[in-house]
Amino acid sequence: MSYDLSDDGDLARAKQDTSKWYWWGIPTFFKCPHDENPSGADVVLVGVPHSSGNGSTERDQHLGPQAVRNVSGLYRRVHTDFGINPWNEKRIVDLGDVPLPEAMVNDVCVEHIEAFYKRIDKSGARPVSMGGDHSITGPILKAIAGRDAKTTGGQKAALIHFDAHTDSYDHLPHWLGVRRSAAHWGGYLAAEGHVDPSKSLQIGLRGHTGTLDWYEASKEHGYEIVPIKRFRELGVQGTIDLIRERAGDAPVYVTFDLDVLDPSIAPAASNLEVTQSGMSMTEVVTILQSMRGMNVIGGDVVCLIPSKDNRNKVTSFVAMAVMFELVSLVTDRLMSEE
Repeated sequence: MSYDLSDDGDLARAKQDTSKWYWWGIPTFFKCPHDENPSGADVVLVGVPHSSGNGSTERDQHLGPQAVRNVSGLYRRVHTDFGINPWNEKRIVDLGDVPLPEAMVNDVCVEHIEAFYKRIDKSGARPVSMGGDHSITGPILKAIAGRDAKTTGGQKAALIHFDAHTDSYDHLPHWLGVRRSAAHWGGYLAAEGHVDPSKSLQIGLRGHTGTLDWYEASKEHGYEIVPIKRFRELGVQGTIDLIRERAGDAPVYVTFDLDVLDPSIAPAASNLEVTQSGMSMTEVVTILQSMRGMNVIGGDVVCLIPSKDNRNKVTSFVAMAVMFELVSLVTDRLMSEE
């Protein structure tokens, strides 16, 4: 077939025929249409280019959304295990990035992030987000879960939290001056009524920390903690059973810190923990896919540092793959509600 790109019809056909290739076109998440208005969308993909909530470790986590957009065109594919093509089943759009005009001031940024996600909550769309450091999860859930939140129908969310660290250090007044930091959000979401810890789990914990009581804050809030050694004892199926038993039919939000993975899999994650092996992608994907049918309302992937990734961008690809599973879970759930 020949194309005359001076002809509008041929130009349109040429664009359509080329659009399937990941390297062509303006990068968006999974080559989804860019639309800044969440109204009318079923699922919105959001970049949260934020780095100032975790000042004790490497910067450049704000580059995560751009890096994943650049590789994710390759992954606009069907979900073979679910037997769905999420891109055809629901209207999924790239909403763009949260604007953060005071990006170096974390405690202002979290207010801006919360306000941005309240627009999403009001629209009825379900968000899947790419960070950014882990401080983004706090304001997202403050906007979409708990009293007055449309997304959860006013309920608290069950949090499925994959991480090497608890991020619930509310016994610390601040983290290098930051009060709504990547280390605090798990605590204040429980205390302020947006997450129900009695329905929530923290999975994969293995931090090499400075105190012996670092699990206590999570336990006091009521989170079920599954450190990596307990995960190995339970096994994948035992962990799946625990998730389904604990969360039940509650609205579920999944937050995925890339440092839960083994550093050989995700070398460009922040806060790498190398003393014990982390989770594998096979384990992670099996657990995520086992959540099919649960009331998954959204999720995020955090702590990607593209500037320290391998030349083959493996950590960006890993982040993309987890994001794809979250998109598919949310889409599949929406399909089941029809």
